[in-house]
Amino acid sequence: MVRINVLVNDQITEDMLPRIEAVDQRIKVTHVGKLLSAELEGDSKASSVLDGLLAEAEVYAGMRMPARLLARAPQLKWVQVAQAGVDRVLLDEEFRRSPVMLSNVGGVHSFAPAEMAIQFCLAWVKGTVECARQKESRLWKPFSPGVLRGKTMGVVGYGNIGQKVARIAKAFEMWVIATRRSATKQSKARYADLILPETGLNRLLSESDFVVLATPLTPDTYHMMSTAQFDVMKKDALLVNVSRGPVVDEAALAIALREKRIGGAALDVFEQEPLPQDSPLWELPNLLYSPHMAGYISAYPSMVQDLFVRNMERYVRGEKLLTLVNKKRGY
Repeated sequence: MVRINVLVNDQITEDMLPRIEAVDQRIKVTHVGKLLSAELEGDSKASSVLDGLLAEAEVYAGMRMPARLLARAPQLKWVQVAQAGVDRVLLDEEFRRSPVMLSNVGGVHSFAPAEMAIQFCLAWVKGTVECARQKESRLWKPFSPGVLRGKTMGVVGYGNIGQKVARIAKAFEMWVIATRRSATKQSKARYADLILPETGLNRLLSESDFVVLATPLTPDTYHMMSTAQFDVMKKDALLVNVSRGPVVDEAALAIALREKRIGGAALDVFEQEPLPQDSPLWELPNLLYSPHMAGYISAYPSMVQDLFVRNMERYVRGEKLLTLVNKKRGY
């Protein structure tokens, strides 16, 4: 019997090992979270033990990746990451070109970032920040809040998160425009009144009252929102980013917000995290902020683990993995 050696860490907790091994009698699972931490602290013994485990590993799953993964794991066939974004993994050119399969957890908790995106829009239009300020100052100054109904929601990236944003927006009776990388012509969908190819981005920006970024980070989407794009947007539009920080050129955004070229921005992700103390974004009153928490839900680890077990079942049967990533496209 040929053993299938599986290494796991982080979101795959140790109490899950028996469940993973129960998938097939050939599976042997080892949790390497402590070894990874010790190696980062310079522990040579931990590195040696990890080297031995990686040398025989066929499957690797978790949040953190060991340094020089392919060189240390010559038998590796599949990597399961414990997050939706795979941009950091694909920074390794050798890994990107290798035959090693890569899967993520895309879609497993897409409702959470979608909810955060809509919450940002509601907080903006309903004046939530102003109400909180008045409460802190013991003020009573009623004002007229806006509404989402009848406004245009622009969704950049009509994938798992983008589709859920669109679905909620339609419940608020909004008009929804989306861009989709795979689109080659204008079309529509159940929750999108208009779907455009990527080349239609400027049209989406010019017509939208709210622009939600829900696109993966790839070489093509790096800084896709910069000065030229902000200049196309409506002067009172809100930009919402629940995708990846580097999709937005923060230096250009700070200028656009300061000069009120757009109404405001709501960011859950940033180019550098934590956000540096000297970032100009801290001081901008027309920017809403959350510390990369849109996808954090208490059930996330169990959802990741359930998906990995289902993928493990498919792997041993030789079936196509769920959430398999196209490494050339980056998602």
